[in-house]
Amino acid sequence: MVVRLRLSRFGCKNKPFYRVMAANSRSPRDGKHLEVLGYYNPLPGQDGGKRMGLNFERVKYWLSVGAQPSEPVQRILFRSGLLPPPPMVAMECKGGPRDIRPVDPLTGRIMSQNKPADSDLVKDADNSEADGEDGTTTS
Repeated sequence: MVVRLRLSRFGCKNKPFYRVMAANSRSPRDGKHLEVLGYYNPLPGQDGGKRMGLNFERVKYWLSVGAQPSEPVQRILFRSGLLPPPPMVAMECKGGPRDIRPVDPLTGRIMSQNKPADSDLVKDADNSEADGEDGTTTS
């Protein structure tokens, strides 16, 4: 039995409210669960922020015994500081090839990388081509 940490939807139409649950992976979304671990309200409150509450001790317990968080729960746990950032890659277009540049999980922007100087690599490649294995030059 694989245990998943996932969201179960509550609330009215167009006003979602979610509970973070530990449930069997085969049970339906709003079906039987093992334990309620917290809540998540994606609608902004009066202060403009999203609301969430988690029982950190129980979440840590379920993660320690091998429970697998779903992608939305993984993002929630990252924002609360329990998990490292999930791996994200940028996509050029929907269904297109993936870009291998890393993306900042909070802002969704591509992070800049410092590239090493290519001149050093070119010099090393030229030296290795000029000298053979026995020290003779190739033509």
